[in-house]
Amino acid sequence: MPIVNIRHLTRYRYRRPVAFGDHRVMFRPLESYDQRILDTRLVIVPEPVELRFVHDVFGNCVGVARFAGKADTISFESHVRLEHSPAPLVTEDEDLIDASAQTFPFAYSAEDLPDLMRSIERQHSDPERRLERWAQQFLRQDGPTGLLAALSEMTHAIRREFSYCQRLYGPAQAPLETLRLGSGTCRDYAMLMMEAARSLGLAARFVSGYVYSRNGSGGPKRAGGGHTHAWVRVFLPSCGWVEFDPTNGIVGATDLIRVAITRDPSQATPLCGSYDGAADDFLGMDVEVDVEVERQGAPVRLAA
Repeated sequence: MPIVNIRHLTRYRYRRPVAFGDHRVMFRPLESYDQRILDTRLVIVPEPVELRFVHDVFGNCVGVARFAGKADTISFESHVRLEHSPAPLVTEDEDLIDASAQTFPFAYSAEDLPDLMRSIERQHSDPERRLERWAQQFLRQDGPTGLLAALSEMTHAIRREFSYCQRLYGPAQAPLETLRLGSGTCRDYAMLMMEAARSLGLAARFVSGYVYSRNGSGGPKRAGGGHTHAWVRVFLPSCGWVEFDPTNGIVGATDLIRVAITRDPSQATPLCGSYDGAADDFLGMDVEVDVEVERQGAPVRLAA
């Protein structure tokens, strides 16, 4: 199981010293059976007068920094060392999987449905059912369709048929716009697949975090490195929440480190805050994300 080192730096630059409002930081990975934090450090310059941590409505870890005085730059640098050990998605013994819960047509149980409803509700209009028709192409017409098989094919289809591009700032574009353009960023792909899964009656959530390649230069090149990454997770009763990364064609949590899980991309912003000054005081933002995997006791930087 790899030991992963993550450095995430965000720096804001201003024309003249400005005062800062509260800033909310979402850099700390979520701890679970498959990712365990070994060490973490958050360096903020200028140093805040108060830094506290809370859990948001989804259970994500959020740091809230409060400042006094003025400065012409503000930076947040996170260092995390964690053990990443994603479990195999499906066991070799197919009898362990409840086949009745794995195929379309499909409905969640009465026990699960109340807690999944907001993750099933669609967030974008589809008046001509374009997105719904696109999603239904992954369902077999000659018999039952496996949930995992359909979602896996959808993941690989986006990776294969759409053109990936970088757009570091701004919200995710609407799913219909991604379909029209045939291109998008990782968060655009995640939004597209999330809404497509919801159109099929499935509960889906947005995931923000980091992607890496544990095999170094000999492994597959991962799109989305060098900054935060985004993908989607869907609830399958017999498997639980399953990760799907349409940007890289990944099914399961291999090489994906979760930081935030939300209902909508706007709720997973890694860093947000305010400043007291003129609009043209803001000069720009710099983001650096480095992911290293330790090999034989020594960290080795991997190409994204």
